[in-house]
Amino acid sequence: MVSYFKEDTKFDFKEKRLTNRWLKLVAESEIRRLGDISIIFCSDHYILDINIKYLQHDYFTDIITFDYCEGDTVSGDLFISVDSVRENAAFYGVEFADELNRVIVHGILHLIGYDDHSEEDIREMRAKENYYLSLRELV
Repeated sequence: MVSYFKEDTKFDFKEKRLTNRWLKLVAESEIRRLGDISIIFCSDHYILDINIKYLQHDYFTDIITFDYCEGDTVSGDLFISVDSVRENAAFYGVEFADELNRVIVHGILHLIGYDDHSEEDIREMRAKENYYLSLRELV
């Protein structure tokens, strides 16, 4: 089950049902079950506080993922900075909704086990993001 929350932002996410079906499809396509996922939309300052407190990283980011997966069940918390997503969308010249969906699926892919530390990992992660973004409109 996917639950949606907001912290230190007025952002209201309206695509919950579609996103729930899409994330279930992503998990099942990767031979996983979708467990409990919390997506917390927040501000840059809120995510910075989490980054410092829990990861000892003193910088802004668009997403922080906390993994609670067990076996083949994908569970975790996705903290998403709406501020950073907006900035990245403008920087890359894409629609805010498209960038937000990319960040959401990026977090789910981390929970599934994909990483983005090496150039090869980044290429694989980006290919998976693009593939699953293309499937979003089919659910």
